[in-house]
Amino acid sequence: MSEILPTAPAHLAPTDRLHISASVLLARWLTHRSPQQLRQHLTRIARGARPATYAEAAAARDAVLTASARTRGGSACLVRSVATALVCRARGTWPTWCVGVLAAPPFAAHAWLEADDRIVEEPTSRTDFRTFFAVTAGGTGPELDRPTGRSTATTAGRR
Repeated sequence: MSEILPTAPAHLAPTDRLHISASVLLARWLTHRSPQQLRQHLTRIARGARPATYAEAAAARDAVLTASARTRGGSACLVRSVATALVCRARGTWPTWCVGVLAAPPFAAHAWLEADDRIVEEPTSRTDFRTFFAVTAGGTGPELDRPTGRSTATTAGRR
């Protein structure tokens, strides 16, 4: 399995390293909850935050990858994305946290972050991902209607 490395390794002060380690521990705890509980927790945490810019989210991701080797594994996407979102939140922002699938081979479940309408530091393009649900800076984002893949935000008015 390939290792995910930071784009630009962060130079972290000991206190920053401690805060990031705490975020990774909290992320590990959160990812052992059910998907519904995880989403509820992240929705509460995201309240009141302003949307993260791409640069802010990428810097937080690089900091998480620099501070924690456990988040670098190819299968650590869930912990890595939650930890990065928590680091952003500690800095007053929140990226869009997404869960879905990588729709291009190899097909797999995946968690990732978006900011400024771009996927934050992922090796594939945005068109290769299908989002099941997202948590935005204001709380929960649109949930997708699984059979059609359309956002419930567009169909909610018709119900």
